[in-house]
Amino acid sequence: MVAPPLRRDGRIVNAMSVDVEEHFQVQALAGRVSRDQWDGLESRVEANTGRVLDLFARHGVTATFFTLGWIAERHPGLIRRIVAEGHELASHGWAHHLVTSQTPEQFRADVRQTKALLEDIGGVAVRGYRAATFSVCPSTLWALGILEEEGYAYSSSIFPVHHDLYGMPDAPRFAFHPLPGRAFIEYPMTTLRLAGRNLPCGGGGYFRLLPLALFRAALSRIQASESQPGIFYFHPWEIDPDQPRFDGLPLKSRFRHYVNLDRMAGKLDRLLGAFAWDRLDRVFGVAPQGDPPAPRRPSADRAVS
Repeated sequence: MVAPPLRRDGRIVNAMSVDVEEHFQVQALAGRVSRDQWDGLESRVEANTGRVLDLFARHGVTATFFTLGWIAERHPGLIRRIVAEGHELASHGWAHHLVTSQTPEQFRADVRQTKALLEDIGGVAVRGYRAATFSVCPSTLWALGILEEEGYAYSSSIFPVHHDLYGMPDAPRFAFHPLPGRAFIEYPMTTLRLAGRNLPCGGGGYFRLLPLALFRAALSRIQASESQPGIFYFHPWEIDPDQPRFDGLPLKSRFRHYVNLDRMAGKLDRLLGAFAWDRLDRVFGVAPQGDPPAPRRPSADRAVS
């Protein structure tokens, strides 16, 4: 059974989340920047995520940080700060591999390794997962069963919209149990149903590119007419207008990645003040993070690159 929405002072509390990755690890740059180049590029994630943490602290907001294992391995101090400041630590997979690019065996190794490292560094149980580029779709629903088997309690990996890179428009718009008879829950990204279509209003590039007033109106309508909390997400690199620019990008990729970076921090500041926010696990009543489970080291474990 899905828990009723959390309310404070009569207001529905929404879930705030951050996908912690470097500016060069996004799908829009995948054709320009290879994984072999990553370690040679300027790292900006710790400073950018620090700015995000400071912004949240000013508003008294705690959030869920879906974090790459690749990032945690290189910035353990950042992981400890996220936990120390009261935020939920969750998995974004190891190195931003799309689920659609992995076999079930590769995916299992990926999410197992990431969970183990995050728990070792953060000292808390990791209960949540978000797929890179929302790549849980009809052809990869098998991934949700593997997540449940590996000790995850929930996923927030489905975006019920039409999009050229992702999307599952026929999926339920709000929290649901994807595995019959199991407690595991999927929390889809927030959409507004209008004129027979699902319109995205869960953050990310849409939030950077479109007016803040549209997002405020959409979220207010969902709360008023459907009594549901929203799930919002963004990336630390989206508040970094000074990040290095890569040449040779297709026009669409350049537009998606760089437009309105200079406005994002201000828009977030206003959004945080306009609604009530909290960590995804608290908003939806997921079992709280406690001590991590004892490490499992079966022979099937292997490194993921």
